[in-house]
Parts: sequence; C-alpha cells; structure tokens
Amino acid sequence: MAKSVRFLIPTTLFLLLIGIVLTIQPGTVEAQDFGSSWTGSYFNTSNLSGAQVLGRLDNQINFNFGSGSPDTSFVNPDNFSVRWQGLQNFATGGTYRFTAVYDDGIRVRIDGSTIIDDFNNNGTLKTTTADVNISQGTRDIVVEYVEFTGTAAVQFYWQAVSLDAQVTGGPSPTPTATGVPAIPQGALTAIVIRAGVLNVRDAPSIGGNRIGRILRGQAYQVVGRDPDARWFLLELGGFQGWASGYYLFINGNEFNAPVRSATSAFGIPAGFNDTGVIVQTRATMRLRANPNITSAQIGRVTWGAFLPVAGRTAAGDWYQVLWKGTIGWVFTGFSDVVQGNYNDIPIIR
Repeated sequence: MAKSVRFLIPTTLFLLLIGIVLTIQPGTVEAQDFGSSWTGSYFNTSNLSGAQVLGRLDNQINFNFGSGSPDTSFVNPDNFSVRWQGLQNFATGGTYRFTAVYDDGIRVRIDGSTIIDDFNNNGTLKTTTADVNISQGTRDIVVEYVEFTGTAAVQFYWQAVSLDAQVTGGPSPTPTATGVPAIPQGALTAIVIRAGVLNVRDAPSIGGNRIGRILRGQAYQVVGRDPDARWFLLELGGFQGWASGYYLFINGNEFNAPVRSATSAFGIPAGFNDTGVIVQTRATMRLRANPNITSAQIGRVTWGAFLPVAGRTAAGDWYQVLWKGTIGWVFTGFSDVVQGNYNDIPIIR
C-alpha cells in the first residue's frame, strides 16, 4: 500500500501542474464543436459570383488546402470562394464563442446577422473570435470564405462560454458522459486534461461520427492507437471509440499501445475482411448487392458517411464496404480514401 501511495502522490501533483499550465496557456481549444452537414457551394471567383462549379456536403469546415485546390477537377487553386450553409442545433442556450481560422478571408452570419466580417483579408493565417448569445434551438449559420493566392486554409468551430439555467431555475445541465468501465491493474490509461468535454469517435479522425463523450479528469483504458500515436482507442464499456491524443494525458509510453485498425470501432462482423481502409462518400449513394448498376439496391448510404472497405473490383470502379451492418458495393467515383492505403485493398471481383 505504501508503494502505491508514493506513486500516487507525484502522479497527482504532475496532473495538477499540467492542469495549471493548460489553464493559463493562451489559445487552448476545449471541446470545440465543428457542426455537421455543411452544404458547400464552390466558385471560381474571389467574390462568390458567377456559376457554382462544385456543390457538395462537407462534414466539417476544417480544411488545409495548402497551395492546392479543394477539388482539382472543378476548383482553381487560387482566386476561389466558398459558401457553406448549415442548420446547426444548440441543445442549450447561452453565450458561445465562435472561432474562425483562415487564410485569406472569411465572413460568418447566424440567422442573417453578421458576427465575423473579414472577407477582404489578404495575408497570412489569421484567427478571429466572436462571443454571441444563442437561444436554444436550430440556428441557420452561413460561412463565406475566399482564397486569393498562395496557401489556403479555413477552420470554423464554436464552444460554450456560459450556458443558460434550465427553465426550472436550476443550474445548467451537466453534459452526459460515457460511463467509466473498470480498468485492469497495470493497464495503460488516458485521462482527459485539455477539454471540459471530449468527443469520442468511430474513426481516428475529427470527421468520424461522435459515439460518446468523456469529461475532464476521467480515465479510460487505452486498448490501441493509430500508427503515429496521435489517436487512441479507448475501452468505453461494451464498445470502443477513438479520442484525440492532443486532449489526453497517457500514463506511460503511448507507443506501447498496440496499433489498431482505423475500423476497430465500427463493429466489424465475422466474414468481413478488415483492410483498415475507410472511405468517405461525396454523395448520397446506393448500396448494391453486386458491383454493377443493375444489381439490387440493398441500402442507401448518406452523403459524408464513413465506410470500412473490404475489397475492390479489378477495374477499381467499385468498393465492397460495410454500411450499418450490411455488406455491399458502392461506386468509387463518389468516395475518397480518408484512412489507410488504397493499395492495401485486395481485388476480389
């Protein structure tokens, strides 16, 4: 017991010091929300004028285009603009801080009111914030972005500053957290230190679907990692999910965790070949029983969905994927590899 206490005291002091440093560190982002289902309209002009050259559903506004283009088939690498619009739900009213990181310009409107207007900025990467009182419910948010020349990047998210009290007059509701399962003795664990509430996702990517939430100070068993030890697979009690290592303190050498497939949290059924490759759709797609357009439709895949890939056709025009527990085929022309290596996908047809 004495040995355990001696270990616990320095560990606790270390975590307290980490917490103090993070509290005073400027620019620390906690529990940011990127929204979802943004309808993007892309233009080959720097003022959102002319004909739309590309329309797509973007899961988040979180892009680093570098010196390239959002889509080389349609959009120019310079002098382009984008308008994203999305109906975003705020479960609790209160004051929210909206943050835009951009190179070159940006404009943000909520329900028609402009909260950030730096559309004509033409320079280096810049960050602008706006604190806005938001009432509970669905808000119409429009983000307009422009790239002139050079590198291009844009990121938009928000986080709660203060939340309204409940109608009953009680305190603001505490976020519902995923339960904390028992941790085996000596297991590698992760503790949330850089976020009040941290999303847990079904893929090692901020584009992955949220499947749970964990709170500051909670510890979970680490059962895996990605190859770079930047994302960690946590045991959540009955299921597993991925969390970003940026927000975690790992109580040991994080590289001792086994490398796990990016598809580990999808619940891969028996008989499905787990290649570790995930694609994301760029359109609403038909899931077919066989790799041809005359085959029976066995599902409807939503725009922006993440799909584990088991195989492909010899021509590379169809992927065999898993969608909501059903194995089928989707056309490759409207999906992009977002995790894993295309060359790891075996030819099965």
